[in-house]
Amino acid sequence: MRPSLVIVGAGPRGTGVLERIAANAPGLYPDLELDIHLVDPFPPGGGRIWREDQSPLLWMNSQSQDVTMFTDDTVELDGPVLPGPALHEWADLDGRHFADRRLQGTYLRWVHERAVAALPPGVTVHHHPHRALRVGGPREGRQQVWLDGRPRPLLADTVILAQGHLDAELDEEQAELSAYAREHGLVHLPPDFTADSDLSALAPGEDVLVRGFGLAFVDLMVLLTEGRGGRYEGDTYIPSGREPVLHVGSRRGIPYHSKIGYALTGERPPLPRFLGPAEIDELLARPGGFDFRRDVWPLIDKELGFAHYHRLFTAHPERTSVAWTDFEEKYAAAAPLSAELQAQVTSAVPDPADRLDLTALDHPLDGVRHTSHAELQDGLRAYITADLERRHDPAHSPDLAVFLGLLSVYGQVVRLGDIGAWWHGFFSYLASGPPGPRLRQLLALSRAGVVKFAGADLRVTAEDGVFRATSATLPGAVVEARALVEARLPDPTLARTRDKLLRELYEEGAAATPAGLLAVDPEDGRVLHRDGTAHPRRFALGPHTNGRGAGAFTRPRTNSPSFRQNDATARAVLTLLRDLSCRATAA
Repeated sequence: MRPSLVIVGAGPRGTGVLERIAANAPGLYPDLELDIHLVDPFPPGGGRIWREDQSPLLWMNSQSQDVTMFTDDTVELDGPVLPGPALHEWADLDGRHFADRRLQGTYLRWVHERAVAALPPGVTVHHHPHRALRVGGPREGRQQVWLDGRPRPLLADTVILAQGHLDAELDEEQAELSAYAREHGLVHLPPDFTADSDLSALAPGEDVLVRGFGLAFVDLMVLLTEGRGGRYEGDTYIPSGREPVLHVGSRRGIPYHSKIGYALTGERPPLPRFLGPAEIDELLARPGGFDFRRDVWPLIDKELGFAHYHRLFTAHPERTSVAWTDFEEKYAAAAPLSAELQAQVTSAVPDPADRLDLTALDHPLDGVRHTSHAELQDGLRAYITADLERRHDPAHSPDLAVFLGLLSVYGQVVRLGDIGAWWHGFFSYLASGPPGPRLRQLLALSRAGVVKFAGADLRVTAEDGVFRATSATLPGAVVEARALVEARLPDPTLARTRDKLLRELYEEGAAATPAGLLAVDPEDGRVLHRDGTAHPRRFALGPHTNGRGAGAFTRPRTNSPSFRQNDATARAVLTLLRDLSCRATAA
């Protein structure tokens, strides 16, 4: 029988692995004979999230110049670097343009077709538009991958699980809210990919509570306004009359920070500096393990501070009181988060607005109290307006340096595995917010009364036949509604995933992290068992694993962790297939 590889998930992560197999095969296994089976109910390339048949109103969250599927000479990998066009080059766009997701899906389909064409002549690719239900088979033998609607399994010498974002069963709170909604004739939309949510139950003019102020909310906002026939005339929103009224709040009570709207000029901060490979090696080597808050966060804080102050001192020296060389020497010597370091910053940076305070950034409305609903709306509009102006003003270019620092940190901490959801949320809040035009639309919707801000530390209860929301930002106020939307993606935990294959894998003994992610070997993505052993024939990549810190595509020239992971897994798979072939020949 011909050797066989099954890749479950044909979206951008599966496509990236396929590209790396094509790149590495000539050097590792030049006479490769192989059947590759791609299992995904959605078309290869874009997969579910980036499919080409979704609403054209939904944009990418990154400028087109910041999206690539191809390696470059910054990527630290063992396989060959094979450059290719970023999205804006491929589509002939202004690099600052925010493309819609359908165009990104077309780009991903093209990358997929290019990768397939680059495979050796002995490799054949088959797409199976089905869902994978389970994987079985002996550790040292061929694996069996069962598909929905097929009586016999696919046989595979090795399997790669690249399902991407997963649906999940409701947790205890969500289950109680949904049960309450059914009992009282209310509407409860639990966490979901917004483009797949059935929003038809949200009636025109109806008050709707929205819990979540990130990117899922932005999609919801678009689909319930422009998606229902509304339009913008300059900075004014003209309703269609079909919109519900969205009362939105969250833990922070504000939207994610706007994407930065200017380019970096001059010297880049030399990163990594205080959180690089050596520091990660030391954390991983600690006999008792490490704690994120105690051991990792102080290094992150110092690294981001270094990026911020390097830019401030080199690009805006008039706002500092000492020479950069003197400041850098003392900054390097001071312990992270120490009083000594804080005193040094206070002395060298006179204006508090020029100092980096990550705690204050994470809790922007702490201590802010309003006395009326109108005052809260005015206050939040002023905050969002100020954020937009700042993120588009090069006078605040240390913000861009911090963004670059966040990318550097993300590329390092992915080696630590599952470090909890808080870090990923903090990164997204600062570095992965909406395009500036989306926040301008949010302001217009607020002025039109279609969106109303509910505040920070939002608490939602179900009582007296309705949903009720309260916020610390407006003490004593209560918002009542008969509809509640949870504007966020489901948590990708193995215990609650609706992916039958992963659920069964977990029940059969696959290891999970404390946060419920599938545990894999960080070196090559092999699936780990609870006894600590790695499965020789099963690999996994993506947000359902402890390597989730890397997105399937990335900014060019950032030493992408996802590209490093894809390359390592592709090389491990090719090596395994080559060794199996050699053993079969010898036998």
